[in-house]
Amino acid sequence: MNVRAVFIDMDGTLLKASNNISRRNMEAIYGLINQGVQVFLATGRHYEVTAPYHKEIGLRTPMICLNGAAIHEAETGRALQMRTVQLNEERFHQLTTENPCNVMIHTANGLYCKETNEEIEYWTKVGQIPPRYIGDLRQANYQDVLKYSVRIGAPRPDLSALFKKEAEVINWNDGFELVAPNVSKWSAIKSLLQTFRIRPSEVAAIGDGPNDIEMLRNVGTGVAMGNASEEVKAAADFVTGHHENDGLAEFIETYLHNSYKSNVI
Repeated sequence: MNVRAVFIDMDGTLLKASNNISRRNMEAIYGLINQGVQVFLATGRHYEVTAPYHKEIGLRTPMICLNGAAIHEAETGRALQMRTVQLNEERFHQLTTENPCNVMIHTANGLYCKETNEEIEYWTKVGQIPPRYIGDLRQANYQDVLKYSVRIGAPRPDLSALFKKEAEVINWNDGFELVAPNVSKWSAIKSLLQTFRIRPSEVAAIGDGPNDIEMLRNVGTGVAMGNASEEVKAAADFVTGHHENDGLAEFIETYLHNSYKSNVI
């Protein structure tokens, strides 16, 4: 398996439910770096809650954040690329007001949300930056939106479908997310591959969520976590172990480390 770059999702892939990176996952990634493989994080998280883990691993590659809507430089965090999404705001707020839900709006200048919750409190603790606004989003003065996140507590493809003409829709078990048309982790990966002069066939991507499906389908080696849905697994070439059981490291150790390659040649 000739792999020159690996793109790794964070939640449900790199991280355990405790939001920690296991020693085994860390050592597996170090093994790749020592072989000269470029390792990237590709996540739905915003930069501030991606960077601490990027730093913990010691990566020097750009970070793909907000499902591909932003790419950030490793050392300074400077945005190398941002793709904003434009909705009919009045219509969006009317629909999300009629349906009980929390709304989080990620912008180039920070986070705006309808109400706080444990996730946002965790983001604030890790990223050290609180939301710029909490309350009635119809009264908020924001611009340059990178991602809308609507958390309803259940799947609502009927509601998310109303935005398909304006945005790229990602459906989750507890709601949906909206980014600019044709924006995805895969679109961001393609941009980076051109910069690094790496072919898609030389890339492995590992993830567990619906926002990972496109990248799993388009890279040379797509890997779904054992905790992924059947839809995500169907898009992958391999299915590895559960994220609580170091499925990321399991795949890397088995298929990507040089020790494995030397045994099968």
